[in-house]
Amino acid sequence: MEADPVKVQAPPAAGRHSPGRLLEPLLSDLSESGRKGFQFPKLDVPEVPIERLIPERFLRREDVPLPEVSERDLVKHFLRLAHLNFSVETNFYPLGSCTMKYNPKVNEEIAALAGFSKVHPCTPDPALQGILKLLFDLEELFKEILGMDAVTLQPAAGAHGELTALLIASAYHRARGSHRTKVVVPNSAHGTNPASAALAGLTVVEIESTSRGRVSLSALQRAMDKEAAVFMLTNPNTLGLFEEEVLEIASLVHEKGALMYMDGANLNALLGLFRPGDMGFDMVHVNVHKTFAIPHGSGGPGAGPVGVQAALKPFLPGPIVVREPQGAGVFRYRLASPGSDSIGRVRSFFGNVGALVRAYAYLRALGKEGLRGVSEGAILNANYLKALVRKEFPAAVDEPCLHEFVATAKEWKAKTGVRALDIAKRLLDHGFYAPTIYFPLIVEEALMVEPTETESRQTLEAFAQALAAIAREAEETPHRVQTAPHRMPVSRLDEVAAARSPNVRWRTGASS
Repeated sequence: MEADPVKVQAPPAAGRHSPGRLLEPLLSDLSESGRKGFQFPKLDVPEVPIERLIPERFLRREDVPLPEVSERDLVKHFLRLAHLNFSVETNFYPLGSCTMKYNPKVNEEIAALAGFSKVHPCTPDPALQGILKLLFDLEELFKEILGMDAVTLQPAAGAHGELTALLIASAYHRARGSHRTKVVVPNSAHGTNPASAALAGLTVVEIESTSRGRVSLSALQRAMDKEAAVFMLTNPNTLGLFEEEVLEIASLVHEKGALMYMDGANLNALLGLFRPGDMGFDMVHVNVHKTFAIPHGSGGPGAGPVGVQAALKPFLPGPIVVREPQGAGVFRYRLASPGSDSIGRVRSFFGNVGALVRAYAYLRALGKEGLRGVSEGAILNANYLKALVRKEFPAAVDEPCLHEFVATAKEWKAKTGVRALDIAKRLLDHGFYAPTIYFPLIVEEALMVEPTETESRQTLEAFAQALAAIAREAEETPHRVQTAPHRMPVSRLDEVAAARSPNVRWRTGASS
């Protein structure tokens, strides 16, 4: 028997269900000849033929084949499409290592203030005092949170922050007369780590993890030779586990003359509890769209600030916000060029300032104790949910986790043929977005779950009930799970065909 979906989480439908087809018609299907979405007022100036204003070679020979619909139909169409989407506003989004938490709307209001949103980037510094002060203060906040001596806000995203840090590391080693070319990463590292290293012109060396999912000190010792420039580590790591030997790791890396870099993807578990600088890290990037509640934005805009220890400060990109005392507690702010050791610009102007304003608002709203509460709530939620699903989907490493955990469906695959992918697809029918699957690669049939601190106990329990229902289906009617989703606008796709022959253009009459 088909399990009932969790009604409180189910996305709203729009129209009749038609398996394998969109529930909403195309705009071209709604089009009616002569229908208009907007009527211009009658001209109150003499009409001039378009040919007199635009050279003939630039004029179209025929009308643009756009749908002809009313404004009302247009708005209804796109709203119905929006309701078919999963989002952090409408659904539980347990995407492990991505920290998909609710974004407070007050941050959007603040970022939209004209003093922030309408400032031209070429405005002279004297007219930018408010926003320059905000950026300076944000750097100071990040320095305190990260335990770092200096911060750049320029990088446009997390991976861009990784690249920036690796370029800084290369410049640092060159300045010391050492041309190190190797970056060491654990086999559980995010894919962006080796990608960023390769883009920076460095060679990647991967080391194995222990049976407890942590860095193998012996493997690290073998990899750390005089060619090693940086060891890149996520802490807590991608299994949601704290690297207990991080101080020993840092000591080993520094003894070899290399630098410690922390991937800040999982910073949401550390706020107010641990600082990367206190753990021996020399560099760290921040994903503001994860930890500081900035919308992910489908690839942008984002921001990936990078913090560094004092020895690396001369190599930071510019421009730099400088605060100059004017007496009587008054300060003036200006953008200054970096020194000769700087790696130069990594972003036009001063980065994605709109995202940084949102992060500043989030930090000021929460304060020090509030930030600690973020991490404590995330850790509590993750451990509670891990305990709820332990029977059906045990953790790959059954130890207390931090903000996320990695469960495994390998027993279901062996017993019934149901894979992690099938479970993820079936969760959609219950109104939940899927967790990250098949990552980290060291866990077979991985389900990487991160509930975040913004979800209620009732939501976590409903998610656990959905997983339990899917487990019963896998036992009794595995085909039902293997052919999911069944309640979505589009049924199971041929993912191999979609990857090899993607159809990115839709026209009337085209097949789905």
